[in-house]
Amino acid sequence: MLTRKAAAALAAGCTIVAHPSSETPLSALALAELAERAGMPDGVFNVLTGDAASIVGRMCGDTRVRAMSFTGSTEIGRLIARQSTPTMKRLVMELGGHAPLIIFDDADIDRAVDIAIDAKFATSGQDCLAANRIYVQRSIVESFSARFAERIKALKVGTGLEPGVEIGPLMHGRAVDKVEEQVKDAIARGATCLTGGKRHAAGPLFFEPTLLTEVPDDALIMREETFGPVAAVAAFETEDEVVTRANDTEYGLVAYVVTENGARQMRLGRTLDYGMVAINRVKITGGPIPFGGWKQSGLGREGSRHGMEAFTELKYICIDTAA
Repeated sequence: MLTRKAAAALAAGCTIVAHPSSETPLSALALAELAERAGMPDGVFNVLTGDAASIVGRMCGDTRVRAMSFTGSTEIGRLIARQSTPTMKRLVMELGGHAPLIIFDDADIDRAVDIAIDAKFATSGQDCLAANRIYVQRSIVESFSARFAERIKALKVGTGLEPGVEIGPLMHGRAVDKVEEQVKDAIARGATCLTGGKRHAAGPLFFEPTLLTEVPDDALIMREETFGPVAAVAAFETEDEVVTRANDTEYGLVAYVVTENGARQMRLGRTLDYGMVAINRVKITGGPIPFGGWKQSGLGREGSRHGMEAFTELKYICIDTAA
């Protein structure tokens, strides 16, 4: 993420002060060392570690800082936006997500299961792009859920230091607590747990890959980000219904659609209130892609030419050449 932000700012001629998460600072420090080895002049690419509130607060209030680019929770993004108002900074905010994955009954079920596995369980579900709500058309929901459960049971859990591991630990104990709370809440509201559902024997930061079905829309997992290896499936009847349910969230980062109907693909691309819509695939990011969301999922874009806009200012010059 830092390379994506830094590349755009450097290309626009800006110097950078980066503050990485205190939970994962080492990659940013390694990048700073690589920049130094590559011959980047002192003071162009800087990394500050330490207390986030004091460091970021100073950045927000300093008029020398002309733009802020932040990736993290919507709550902290709102705080940074408020603190940046007195200095009128440019802002790029890549905030929370609550991605729907919508599977229609014309889809190939095996392909749909492959897409669901990738969309939900990449990085153990700890991804703002992770599918949080999986809507499946009622005529295929049973067969899809059965095959999905088989694939989830087969996922290998471990530290990542052994070959073939697909699900690793969560980032801290609070993340495990949140996942556990969401699973218990969904079951209490009538959901069925087809596989998983509890902490994993691998250690205190592990949670079993889990599949919940018949999850009601008022369950916590259907309203809050999960950031863990828990898939929530709910059935739907019609296209209009599922679009309304998918859009019923403050977030709008990415939505996934699986359907072979070309007209439906175009309709959902327009009617889903998300900054990015992936149709019959999961991977949508990359250097040329204008990554970003709508509503409470952020401001601005990262990647492509649009990713440089926050680090530039438009100037108009009018010269009178008359004698």
